[in-house]
Amino acid sequence: MIQIVFQNSDFVVVEKPDGLDFHSTPQKPPGLAVLVQQQLQQPVYPVHRLDKMTSGLVIFALTKSAAQQFERLFRLHQVEKIYLAISTQKPRKKQGWVKGDMVAARRGSWKLTKDLSNPAMTQFISQNTQSHERWFLLKPLTGKTHQLRVALKSLGSPIAGDQRYANSDSAKEEDRGYLHAYALRFEWQGQTFEWVCQPTQGVRFLSDAGQRPLAAWQDPFVHFVKGIRN
Repeated sequence: MIQIVFQNSDFVVVEKPDGLDFHSTPQKPPGLAVLVQQQLQQPVYPVHRLDKMTSGLVIFALTKSAAQQFERLFRLHQVEKIYLAISTQKPRKKQGWVKGDMVAARRGSWKLTKDLSNPAMTQFISQNTQSHERWFLLKPLTGKTHQLRVALKSLGSPIAGDQRYANSDSAKEEDRGYLHAYALRFEWQGQTFEWVCQPTQGVRFLSDAGQRPLAAWQDPFVHFVKGIRN
């Protein structure tokens, strides 16, 4: 059963487990959207998505009108999303922005370029742990495919367990891909909605070493600015 975090007449927020496809495909088990629809016994309208390896907070609209409103909020960058990630590699910089155009690479992958005609933009901070992991708190301003996974690879710190962008042999040894949709915040009909969702799956996320960054990031929104910085 999918964990329901919040529900009203317009939308529902759920916690996606890692390893679950978002959309259903032939010859595979039902994806998240179908499972939520079956559980609620009513139509749901996806307004954003998470990769299969990513866990955490997802919004589904419950009416076509609400879906249109969310489409506008996302287009205007008025839905704040914050993610947790873990890497076993030291980044080229510990905090700041990752900006650049993303272009298609081979076999469904993407890569970051230095061009800025239509850039993916991600703000981040990070902490080292006693177990020599690097924990990242990431706030994407844009919503490009594989944006955060490509951003961390460009920093020299691919996400642990990411079998597409990290070393394939070491990634296969991990129990999951270590990317989690940690927090959401947006305005809806004059009210501010905000959630922080602690990760519940993954040895690294649940380890004692991770308690320091999680404690420091209990209110993740205070670490980021709104809008774009050059």
